[in-house]
Amino acid sequence: MCPRGARLLVGAGGLLAPARLVCHCLLIEGAEGLVLLDTGFGIEDTRTPRQLGLAFTTVVRPRLDAAETAISQIRALGFQPGDVRHVITTHLDLDHAGGLPDFPDAEVHLLGRELEAAMNPGWRERMRYVAAHWAHGPRWVEHGVDGEQWFGFDSVRILPGSDAEILLIPLPGHTFGHTGVAVRRPDGWLLHCGDAYFHHGEVQSPPHSPAGLRAFGAFDQVDRSKRLQNRERLRELAERHSEEVELICSHDPATLPSH
Repeated sequence: MCPRGARLLVGAGGLLAPARLVCHCLLIEGAEGLVLLDTGFGIEDTRTPRQLGLAFTTVVRPRLDAAETAISQIRALGFQPGDVRHVITTHLDLDHAGGLPDFPDAEVHLLGRELEAAMNPGWRERMRYVAAHWAHGPRWVEHGVDGEQWFGFDSVRILPGSDAEILLIPLPGHTFGHTGVAVRRPDGWLLHCGDAYFHHGEVQSPPHSPAGLRAFGAFDQVDRSKRLQNRERLRELAERHSEEVELICSHDPATLPSH
């Protein structure tokens, strides 16, 4: 995504220069097949950009390249779309769920509160959700808010069949049912925080981020108190457990660099 205003969005470059923001998606080889964490934009988004909305495409200026979609990259790795048995969405915003139609046979895991918000959006939420992304009738798997604890976070749900190696961690605020996803690695955990924050400096001490991202985070939230509370909890997690947990967010190219 290449919105103008690099200095305000990434902290470097001209005021009118294009920024470079990414959509981090993770492909995980699980015991029962592949697990895809967020889908980014989908093939149909690249063919029919107007379904994303004129305001979004004008302001965010996504570079819609079919070769960069999750399904194309998965095929390039030697897999087929049917090998993806599970999709986990941090939330259903259009830049996170656009690829759902590319994996129609996968179970789609999310918090029930997020599905409810997307199916019955209020006037402020209508622009963030694109009904075409689930017109094919996904195999939704809703998760509730009861569950285990993980580094002080409550209501953690385990992805079924993952042997407690993939966890859904509720982080509401950006959307009503926003969730982070923790993936166990040999050396600890990787926590994909979705849009719980937008810049790596927000979870550093002292916290900092470019002014444009701070403004966007405030504009695009549904619950300011919960968003700020969860962001602070993530900052404390990063500070106290840096050797055990690595945090990334969805759109910051400085974390988990892609090539």
